Amino acid sequence: LGPPPRTKALPFTCYMQRPVKKFVLKIHEILGLATGIVVFIVAITGCCWVFKEEIQGLYLKKQKVEVRQAPLLTPTAAKIAAQAVFPDKHIHGTRYGEPGQAIEVIFYQDEPRFYRSVFLDPYTGDVLHSEDHFSGFFAFVLDGHLRLWLPPAVGSNVVSISVLLFLIILVTGLVLWWPRGNNRTQRFAFVWRDTTRWRRKNFDLHSIVGFYVLSLAFVLAFTGCVMAFDWFGYLVYKSAGGTKAPQFIVPDNIHIAGSLRDSTTRPMDRLIVQLQRDNPRANSFEIHYPASDSSSIYVEVSHQHGVYYSSDYRFFDQSTLEEIETPSIYGRYTDARFADKVMRMNYDIHVGAIGGLFGKIIAFAVSAIAATLPVTGFLLWYGRRYR
Repeated sequence: LGPPPRTKALPFTCYMQRPVKKFVLKIHEILGLATGIVVFIVAITGCCWVFKEEIQGLYLKKQKVEVRQAPLLTPTAAKIAAQAVFPDKHIHGTRYGEPGQAIEVIFYQDEPRFYRSVFLDPYTGDVLHSEDHFSGFFAFVLDGHLRLWLPPAVGSNVVSISVLLFLIILVTGLVLWWPRGNNRTQRFAFVWRDTTRWRRKNFDLHSIVGFYVLSLAFVLAFTGCVMAFDWFGYLVYKSAGGTKAPQFIVPDNIHIAGSLRDSTTRPMDRLIVQLQRDNPRANSFEIHYPASDSSSIYVEVSHQHGVYYSSDYRFFDQSTLEEIETPSIYGRYTDARFADKVMRMNYDIHVGAIGGLFGKIIAFAVSAIAATLPVTGFLLWYGRRYR
């Protein structure tokens, strides 16, 4: 009779037993129904947050002053001037911007929650403006994105777990999408006719659109998990070959600085002048007042607008201004290795800022489309369950 006729290799899903695929579908449905509302809210609020800086720049009052040939306010003097506005609140740090920009003194504390900025004239110390970061549209958006407007202890856990489960949903969705036999065309493009029913259109919107945004949606969810779970970020960092501590660490002071606590002139007042002279192209310098005599001075030097990964995080002895190395990945950017850069870029990747305006547009579009997946997925489940 001769050898049997040759047959084409079957696609991947054809080798899957039907019970296995039904199990994958069940996992996809259960996780989708459990996290659908959360994913929808997180995606929509993520869209709004992407262009926060650009939108706020259109209506917020710019804190500009006329550039004068006079010495700038020292960090100590700025702290004293701003503390008079909110005497009982904790000052997180003071930011010096480019010439002509007001000095921003940042107040932040967890209990009770307080997050405001006081803008000062950089030459006289006069109060120009005060801004509440916990009020307004974008504060509302961020609270929904991180906590679903629930108490932090509850909402943050719900969001974190849902985003982690969303990664599983994306993987199972790819398995279910994988084309079989001769229906490959319908998995990559909309093949609609006048007789195509809305249920088929809804299925295509869920599966085809889901396929095209899957990889980028996975990146957004993955970077979100890195920020949400310490263990997740640790595994990612170590898997990339990291050898340092992935968390932010302010090293201890080298010398005892107790005698400087009540002094009106501190070494940090000389430090900010030195940093501005050594980094003339920097966008801003944010200096953080030591929390105790044993803590070093922490300064963040920003070199690019709109991104954080390339900033230099530097630490200095309170008494001698001797620079201190940190065991963390957050040090000088030029000293960062591949794994360190991956972790430092995580937030900028998450919001699309790593790619500039074009990257933000992509992040916006992916988030908006990802928000439709729980809706079309629910309609698929509802139509299948309730004919």
